[in-house]
Amino acid sequence: MTKHLNIIEKLIQELCPKGVEFKELGEIGTLIRGNGLQKKDFTESGVGCIHYGQIYTYYGLFTDKTKSYVSPELAIKLKKAEKGNLVIATTSENDEDVCKAVAWLGEESIAISGDAHILRHDQNPRYLAYFFQSSLFFDQKKKYITGTKVRRISGDNIAKIRIPLPPLPIQEEIVKILNSFTELEAELEAELEARKKQYKYYYKKLLLECANSKDITLNEIGKVLMCKRIFKNETLASGDVPFYKIGTFGKKPDAFISQNIYDEYRTKYSFPKKGDILLSASGTIGRRVIYDGHPGYFQDSNIIWIDNDESKVLNKFLYYLYATVEWKTEGGTIQRLYNDSLKKIKIPVPPLGEQEHIVSILDKFDSLVNDISIGLPAELKARRQQYEYYRNKLLSFQEYGKQ
Repeated sequence: MTKHLNIIEKLIQELCPKGVEFKELGEIGTLIRGNGLQKKDFTESGVGCIHYGQIYTYYGLFTDKTKSYVSPELAIKLKKAEKGNLVIATTSENDEDVCKAVAWLGEESIAISGDAHILRHDQNPRYLAYFFQSSLFFDQKKKYITGTKVRRISGDNIAKIRIPLPPLPIQEEIVKILNSFTELEAELEAELEARKKQYKYYYKKLLLECANSKDITLNEIGKVLMCKRIFKNETLASGDVPFYKIGTFGKKPDAFISQNIYDEYRTKYSFPKKGDILLSASGTIGRRVIYDGHPGYFQDSNIIWIDNDESKVLNKFLYYLYATVEWKTEGGTIQRLYNDSLKKIKIPVPPLGEQEHIVSILDKFDSLVNDISIGLPAELKARRQQYEYYRNKLLSFQEYGKQ
């Protein structure tokens, strides 16, 4: 890192000591709109084609492979991107993805669908792709984005966006630094995906294939309970205690109840103990939340819990086990898990010592693949933040003529 930064600083002093020239994208190349294509136009093989809708989900910053194809006969009639060209998607449902760019690095030319533009240029294509991710680019493009549900930017407005254009040797050194970050990020993402698959494998193996397990019904470990009903006129838009409905269960609450109602109802009626596993009984059946003991109230019948006897089943073991259950639901449009059905569900329960051992292993796996404060997710987050910092720093230049 230090080596590359020193090289860049030396090159700037040598090649552009008075600043870097800024140009509009329309000045550095030619913008060409792709052709409108329909679903029937795509084939299993043939000439590669980048479909603008796939740019958000399939392609990264640069690629030499395509996911879609069109026939050679149709390809003759279509606009194509050559090696080094940028392919720019001009529509999206969110501002961040509008104008997402992919540098095409394949040897063969590829067809481009409508709502995407080709930028033909003579700059470093990877440098341009990184610029299209930078805060400098985003701050400019947001001035030109239009539309409500579908957000878009026109080719004419893309052409107005100004970009710093240091000499090619400086572009190359910047690309080397940013490549090192993206390559490390890709390695971490691959490792995280491998660990998730490993976690999924051991998850079921440990919980469902324990030799010393005994099958018992959920009814044998405790009563099914729920909070007292809260009526609409008892809820507030803001207030003392969050009230979680099925739509906000495990998320941010959008309703509240008074402290007085909370104190009265949790004293008189059923209320979860810290550590109890709350379970969604309608909508998305089987969503689970460990009650953390903080003030909160939960919608009756839609959010339930078992008053668990931990001398039989540990709460955390039950939490993990719930994720393996095939919930038997009833109902038409709105599916529901009824108490009688819940009580009859059988679960494999090993001795407490083995439960503790299994929970310990799964906790470590869970932290490794899911906890954003530690493990691989934390490392990946830190690398992304570091990459964004250096990307924006490396793409910030003193403009020539503006001292």
